[in-house]
Amino acid sequence: MKINMDIIKCKDEDEIGRRAASLVAETIHREPHCILGLATGSTPVGMYKNLVKLYEQGTLDFSKVRSFNLDEYYPIQPEDPQSYRYFMNENLFDHINIDPANTYVPHGNSENPEMVCEAYDLMIQAAGGIDLQVLGIGNNGHIAFNEPSDHFPAGTHVVDLQESTIKANARFFDSEQDVPRQAISMGIGSILRAKRIILLASGEAKAEAVKACIEGPITPLCPASALQLHPDVTVFVDEAAAKLLSK
Repeated sequence: MKINMDIIKCKDEDEIGRRAASLVAETIHREPHCILGLATGSTPVGMYKNLVKLYEQGTLDFSKVRSFNLDEYYPIQPEDPQSYRYFMNENLFDHINIDPANTYVPHGNSENPEMVCEAYDLMIQAAGGIDLQVLGIGNNGHIAFNEPSDHFPAGTHVVDLQESTIKANARFFDSEQDVPRQAISMGIGSILRAKRIILLASGEAKAEAVKACIEGPITPLCPASALQLHPDVTVFVDEAAAKLLSK
C-alpha cells in the first residue's frame, strides 16, 4: 500500500514535542508572517513547551505570526479554565511575543454560533489561508471535533459531541456532567485547505485510530482518513501509537 503521508516515528511523546516544534519553527523562520492552525489537547502540549523554549532562547519570533485554533467548546466563557482560549493562553500565547489580537479561537459564548462559524471561515480566507495546520487525533479518529458520521463536514460548524469524546475529555473537568455537549469546530474541508498539515499522536489508545487514518479506507467513519487526500501531511507518532502500522 502506498502511503501518501510522511510518517515520522518517535521514541516517545517528548521526542514528538521536540520534532514537531522544530518543524513549526522552520515554518516561522521561512515565513515570519505565516498563519498557524493550532490544536489543543494533551498531545500538543510538549510541542508548545518546546516552542516557548525556543522563544525564550531568542531563536524564535512570533511577533508577525497569526493563529487560528481548530475548535472551542460551546457554550463556554473564554475565561473558563476548561475553554480552549484559556488553554492556549496558558500553554503558549502568554509565554511568547505573539500579538493577542492575532490569535483567533472560535467564540464559545455567542448567542448565534452559526454566525460565528460562517465568520470564522471568512476570517481564515481573508488572512490568506492556513500555512501550517497542527492536528491531534481522537481515539475514535476524530480531528478537531469532527466526529465519525455519514459525511465529511465542509466548513466550520456546530458539533454534537459523541459520548466517547465526552468521556475522553471528562478528565479535564470536575465531572463528566460538566463537559459541554457541543463544540464549534473547523470542518474537514476547512482543514484540508491548509497548505501543510502535521498530525501528532501518542499512546497505545491512539493506535487503532492512527492505523485507520493512515492505512484504512477514506471514510467519514474515521474523519482523520480524509488526510489521505491532502498532498502534504507529516505524522509524528510514538512507538505505542504506531504499533499497528504495517510498516
